[in-house]
Amino acid sequence: MPDHDAAQKFVYDFTEGNKDLKDLLGGKGANLAEMTNLGLPVPPGFTITTEACKVYLDSGEEPGALRDEVSAHLDALERKMGKKLGQADDPLLVSVRSGAKFSMPGMMDTVLNIGLSDDSVNGLAAQSGDERFAWDSYRRLIQMFGDTVLGMDGEVFSEAMEQAKSLKGVTSDVDLDTADMQMLAEKFKHLVLKETGRDFPQDPREQMDLAVKAVFDSWNGERAKLYRRQERIPQDLGTAVNVCSMVFGNLGPDSGTGVAFTRDPATGQQGVYGDYLQNAQGEDVVAGIRNTVQLAELERLDKASYDQLMQIMETLETHYRDLCDIEFTIESGKLWMLQTRVGKRTAAAAFRIATQLVDQGLIDEAEALQRVNGNQLAQLMFPRFDSNGGVRDADEIGWGIAASPGAAVGKAVFDSYTAIKWSRSGEKVILIRRETNPDDLDGMLAAEGILTSRGGKTSHAAVVARGMGKTCVCGAEELEVDTKRRCLKTPGGQVIEEGDVVSIDGSTGKVYAGEVPVVPSPVVEYFEGRMHAGADDADELVKAVHRIMAYADRVRRLRVRANADNAEDGARARRFGAQGIGLCRTEHMFLGERRSLVERLILAESEEERHEALEGLLPLQQGDFTELLESMDGLPVTVRLLDPPLHEFLPDITELSVRVALAESRRDANENDLRLLQAVHRLHEQNPMLGLRGVRLGLVVPGLFTMQVRAIAEAAAERKAGGGDPRAEIMIPLVGTVQELEIVREEAEAVIAEVEERHEVELNLTLGTMIELPRAALTAGQIAECADFFSFGTNDLTQTVWAFSRDDVEASFFTAYLEKGIFGVSPFETIDREGVGELVRLAVEKGRATRPDLKLGICGEHGGDPDSVHFFHEVGLDYVSCSPFRIPVARLEAGRAAAAD
Repeated sequence: MPDHDAAQKFVYDFTEGNKDLKDLLGGKGANLAEMTNLGLPVPPGFTITTEACKVYLDSGEEPGALRDEVSAHLDALERKMGKKLGQADDPLLVSVRSGAKFSMPGMMDTVLNIGLSDDSVNGLAAQSGDERFAWDSYRRLIQMFGDTVLGMDGEVFSEAMEQAKSLKGVTSDVDLDTADMQMLAEKFKHLVLKETGRDFPQDPREQMDLAVKAVFDSWNGERAKLYRRQERIPQDLGTAVNVCSMVFGNLGPDSGTGVAFTRDPATGQQGVYGDYLQNAQGEDVVAGIRNTVQLAELERLDKASYDQLMQIMETLETHYRDLCDIEFTIESGKLWMLQTRVGKRTAAAAFRIATQLVDQGLIDEAEALQRVNGNQLAQLMFPRFDSNGGVRDADEIGWGIAASPGAAVGKAVFDSYTAIKWSRSGEKVILIRRETNPDDLDGMLAAEGILTSRGGKTSHAAVVARGMGKTCVCGAEELEVDTKRRCLKTPGGQVIEEGDVVSIDGSTGKVYAGEVPVVPSPVVEYFEGRMHAGADDADELVKAVHRIMAYADRVRRLRVRANADNAEDGARARRFGAQGIGLCRTEHMFLGERRSLVERLILAESEEERHEALEGLLPLQQGDFTELLESMDGLPVTVRLLDPPLHEFLPDITELSVRVALAESRRDANENDLRLLQAVHRLHEQNPMLGLRGVRLGLVVPGLFTMQVRAIAEAAAERKAGGGDPRAEIMIPLVGTVQELEIVREEAEAVIAEVEERHEVELNLTLGTMIELPRAALTAGQIAECADFFSFGTNDLTQTVWAFSRDDVEASFFTAYLEKGIFGVSPFETIDREGVGELVRLAVEKGRATRPDLKLGICGEHGGDPDSVHFFHEVGLDYVSCSPFRIPVARLEAGRAAAAD
């Protein structure tokens, strides 16, 4: 960060910055400065810092020194360009564009052509020799200024444009002539006055100052806040503002604008990728209002500019050592670079590009590991359409540009509101639009996939979908989207109404009516062992995933276990790379027909009846544990003794009451039902999750825990006798005080010793506890005296720290908390570092201070969350445990955490 004196400097010329100043200059400003330093053709300009934005957002006013600094830099820019802002006979025009530290495509505001007025538009026409161009630029300014700065509904301008084209009998704005553009400029000014009660400002400096404030304000726009929450971008960074001298892509057929990628952002393949639009300004490309041509077409249109662009792209990719996303304009045959950044990419492209750059010697394996993440890997594990019978037999209704890969199936909806509403009702939806804009963000989040009839790989829909990992097909222009009638029409006359099921393939760009079957991802096939990365016909993506996973496994310190309750899950987890089981929930072994055995235990009225019930449960438990230990032979298996309240094994109180009442009315009362109802009433608790459960059950229900310990010990002895290597660990849940653990441990050790003596075998069973209560964390030093290991149950620890009942709060007020920014992300999804995390850290320190060899793990759902895995690495846990499907994610993130040290 800059020192105190530099922090008072609020404006930097493009010649003063560099790419490492993103915190201060934002990504766009830092990269414009970097390109300027590289000697690339960047239009001169300056950047107003994020610090100025933060002062404005905190106080409601710009910093006192800002106006004078802007004036000084504007004077310098005017001297460099040889003309003044808005000068009547030869105007300097500038763009005002946002530029936060992290890319937020389409989320904040831009205004082009600032400096045009009723006077200077004639000067621009005279200097350019093109009246149509001048008036086109002026109407664009009024339109963007009205929408962005004055807060008007952009639709009023779009409707006026559509009317003008309709009157002229044309379909594209390039077919409108000078008189049409002049008419539109006047119409737009009238709309500004009508809608806002003020004239469009004619003073160029006022235009610029208002635009800067609008960009500052756009940081707190609803769509920007929603995007930051989705992407987990901090809310307090602020945005920089870039003031750049205008270059014009709408000067005629030898001008144009485009977006280019140094590699395909959808697949990672090397080549020429991007979109180009003749006679257009930059916003036209990303807005998707006109369909572009592929970048390769530029070689035919303007070979000199194309060759120069290819050279610059190579320079930038080598300099940044990554995929670069580039915006450029050609003004009358001269190429200008308007922006570069490390480009957003799909998950598949991320893995492929990372390994390609290693092979090219641009980065090493450690850097490649940092270029991918667990969320991307999870995306690669989603199913895809069946390329054989499924797709071959499907009803293909059109195709577009494969903008973001994946297989998405859902009901067609034609606006964001409906997408959100139906999604909240449990429906899967495909959002279909002519083109998306930033206001569609929440609908895009709710949808399974996005389909547009306009736009290319660099349109708003494509860029945002790739960033989210959403399937997207863009520019399906043969499909007519009628948002008013809420339907989609195909060239063959077929009509897809709202609510009809459609399927879109973001890997091929094809669109289908109805539901297309899906097949497993090749990455899942690889993890399952059904596809080998070394095979000649192995998928290129699988090879890339294999290389990066192999490196992650070599460098990671954290081991990764699975949460698995049966042998089938255990075997799958092992195939996915699990190094043991970190949580076997024994309550899942008493579901279905076995529930009646637990009912017998609960209803037992004598020690003899209780003993009979436990004896009935023992062989079933032993069989479960034998199979589980066999599936994980040679690896640790942590078995949690019964945890949930006993009432969960009994019928619902309302249902049972009705059953009993109906039986009594028929004089057909069932004695067992009556006893069950009495037991339900006896065990009823106001808040059962804070009642008789966990270790409390083992202390209150004689023989329950010792039966489970005996079953584990007998299963281990059976596996030993069969030549296996069982490594069972017994975990006592919900311990709040060391005295509870001491009593249960003493009883368990006696049972284990008896089994060992009878079978003449040494079992080496260990006993530990779950740390899932704040008191347990605070007294971890004492509890460690009696525990061989700790496993943090972060689900319950989060509930007890926050006083949240997860099932209740997620359905009631969590959405409001996320929207209000109280949570950046749910604490049940990612570990709450400041609260729950601090208790984990404290328990680790206290536990290891008592017992340095204490084994520490985590078995809550956070064990498979990428951000949480980094925290668990940081605090020094030995392993994380998660669901089998999340094991590859945890392995990757454990490697990334180690490589980042």
